[in-house]
Amino acid sequence: MTWLRRLPATTVYVGLLLATAGWMASQSMREQNRFIRHNSSNVHHFEVGKWWTLFTSGLIVDGVPILLGIGAVAAVLGLAEWRWGTLRGFGIFLFGHVVATLLTEGAMWLMKLAHLPGALSRARDVGISYGLVATASCLLAISGRRGRHYGVPVLAVLLTVAWIINQELADAGHLVALGLGVLGARTAWLRSAARRCFPQKDPSPVTTHRGHAIQAPLRDQERVPPPEQEPSETP
Repeated sequence: MTWLRRLPATTVYVGLLLATAGWMASQSMREQNRFIRHNSSNVHHFEVGKWWTLFTSGLIVDGVPILLGIGAVAAVLGLAEWRWGTLRGFGIFLFGHVVATLLTEGAMWLMKLAHLPGALSRARDVGISYGLVATASCLLAISGRRGRHYGVPVLAVLLTVAWIINQELADAGHLVALGLGVLGARTAWLRSAARRCFPQKDPSPVTTHRGHAIQAPLRDQERVPPPEQEPSETP
């Protein structure tokens, strides 16, 4: 199928999310909490060398209904992969997930070193939201003027309100992920792919004046010189 050939990363990732969710649903609540605890990407796990939790934490849907979260991943990641290709589409998702996690947990690590209150070295930090927010904000920022001027600010306000209300580490990470997505949209690597999806308009449009079509003047390099006339033969 066409969509399966064009969305290999989205298909595999959604399949992994469904498989993990199905396995967790068959386990007891105690085993589910144990699985989440051992796959959380927190300061303690990084200190003991469990860096693989940086990736396995993204296989667990947490904090939202499972089908809603997986559906959001399928829609947002699928749209990015369809427009920009697998490398760019999944790359921005993975970039947002990994870098936002490292930045938020790095802040916790610095707070721990400084013995500041609120440092959580064994925080429960799993989920798909960092990559999802980064990809969504990148899509909005690169899609056009309306997305940049309205979509990104609205998303930023919603995430800021959630952070003010909940005051949780994940909410701060969502704001970091939003910034990473907007930053990714400014790179030439993604903008080149976006230009293929949203081509520029013809710089010399045809306008009308009193019912007559008028072609805008061409630049000097676009003017075609008239063909040379052959000299007429004299009798």
